[in-house]
Amino acid sequence: MENNKEKDYDKIIRERAQVVFDAMAPRVTPEEMAKLHEAFELACEAHKHQKRKTGEPYILHPIAVATIAAKELNLEANPVMAAFLHDVVEDNKNYTIADIRDRFGEDVAFLVRVVTKQKKEKYDVSQQVDNYRQMLNSVEYDIRALLVKLADRLHNMRTLSSMRPDKQMKIAGEPDYFYAPLANRLGLYHVKIELENLSLRFRCPHEYDELASKIARDEEHQRERLGKFCNQIREVLDKAGIEATVNVEYRQPCSVWRKMRKYGDDFNHLKYRHFTNVVFPSVEGVTDKDMALRIYSALTDRFREKPGGIINYIDSPKENGYKSFHVKLLADFGRWQEVHILSECMMRESQLGCMAERGEDNIARWIEKFKNVLRDLSRRGREGVDFMDNVVATFYNDDIMTFTPHGKEVVLPQRATALDFAYEVFPGLGEKAKYARVNGYLASIKAPLHRGDVVEIFTDPDVHPQPDWLDSVVTYKARKAIMSYLDRQPKPKYHRCPLCHPIPGDEIIGFREPDGTITVHRRDCQEGIRLASRQGDSIVSVEDFYDGSTLYPVTIIVTAIDRYHLFIDLVDCITNTLHLTIDSFNTSTVDSIVTCTISFKAHSFAELQSIMDHIASIKGVDEVKRKVGA
Repeated sequence: MENNKEKDYDKIIRERAQVVFDAMAPRVTPEEMAKLHEAFELACEAHKHQKRKTGEPYILHPIAVATIAAKELNLEANPVMAAFLHDVVEDNKNYTIADIRDRFGEDVAFLVRVVTKQKKEKYDVSQQVDNYRQMLNSVEYDIRALLVKLADRLHNMRTLSSMRPDKQMKIAGEPDYFYAPLANRLGLYHVKIELENLSLRFRCPHEYDELASKIARDEEHQRERLGKFCNQIREVLDKAGIEATVNVEYRQPCSVWRKMRKYGDDFNHLKYRHFTNVVFPSVEGVTDKDMALRIYSALTDRFREKPGGIINYIDSPKENGYKSFHVKLLADFGRWQEVHILSECMMRESQLGCMAERGEDNIARWIEKFKNVLRDLSRRGREGVDFMDNVVATFYNDDIMTFTPHGKEVVLPQRATALDFAYEVFPGLGEKAKYARVNGYLASIKAPLHRGDVVEIFTDPDVHPQPDWLDSVVTYKARKAIMSYLDRQPKPKYHRCPLCHPIPGDEIIGFREPDGTITVHRRDCQEGIRLASRQGDSIVSVEDFYDGSTLYPVTIIVTAIDRYHLFIDLVDCITNTLHLTIDSFNTSTVDSIVTCTISFKAHSFAELQSIMDHIASIKGVDEVKRKVGA
């Protein structure tokens, strides 16, 4: 019985491997085909005693990875050989990278080495982070290693149900964090969507199943009227003499889940749970853009178009190369429908991403841009989790197209700000950015941007990056530049207590922190008193706290009797007499009693006292006091 089972597996193994050989046959030489067979046989020998968690022979995994590489990613012979061999060195001590090099050449050996996990006694942060770093460093030379690893991870996710829940969580978290954004950046939409979907399925199985059931019910409920809508589109195109296929595609549970969180809607109120594809073949003598516009014109003659509902990804493709023409049309049943108009070539490119165009120039340009980003990351961001956070921030899931006033395109991730825009245009522009105009309207440099925004950045030579800027940027380029500037600045010896806000001249006390810096408190600060009673040995002298040049934020509260011109007199005293810049000025009046809260900066307590005395002398002012604490 056991022998029969082994024979059955042998037949399955040979049949599945033949799928790979059949897929590769049209695009490899006889010599390459012979090497593919040799790689398969070596993998069979190396893994012959191994089983998967399912009890199946382990060799079925490398075959599946090679199948994905050959059929779904359309890779060439060497990366498909590497897919067959990707676990040989890691799982069998009898084989080394040198053995792979001797039999299959330097290129295949390089690809296998990159995807082979490097075992260490101690990892910088974790084995996962080191593996990510190893792969990204490989892009200095070749991007195909990442594609082989994506094929490996995709098959692992497809077969994750055989794992224990703790293993499922470990493996299922990686695609959302790294592999799905990477696939998106490579333009591999189908891989991205499948990885995200499988990740959600194994991380949150109940939520996933509930969403999948709701999508299935909605699809059944909408089938008749959406079918009618598709037929109406076909009739319009037939009448116009345009050939195209029309079909409705429902968004996957992960996409729906993400949109529900983004817009705060429940499933029943979420718009555009599906979209309609209109896919046309390329026509000789007619550009794809012209054909898309012909279809758009024909459809908008029949259906009402939603104002502002167009997104032209043909003229302004996404950073990963995605092209399509999106429009929202009002169906006869009274609901706006999202329609994607694209060519068969555009559809193919969305499936194969960076590998879709076989032209050397096309691939070289894309890969070089991608490698430049990763080269910088691998050289500068080598501190464990921070390294990976920087990578993930760069492989954003979606992007927006913004423009300079001269019409230059600037591609940014969603949730990017005017400050991200400034750094993307030119790092020096970001470093001196003071304010912006977005579509002609005055805006903070921290203002979030949207697709189509025209952004103008205004600078000031006295402006410099501040620590809080890091909370207002999402691109790696901006974060890197800001952190680089801040790292070059002298590290402050003292930190002010955020509760009592001491300034020079106050009665103060200092406490030495574990990192050697000193936190300064006012002596009447409750936190300072608490620390003195518990950590008295950490009290230090702070006589040199005052350097004479630093400005410290302070807030005063002014109480006065309301009268004509009071506000102007207060502002005139602060700005013209005392030559101070007001950070904020808030006022309220109750029964002719005015309370003003004014924030500005001062060098010392003595200077602050002088300022308060000047304000107290203004007619009608009854009291001026310093605000201390939150």
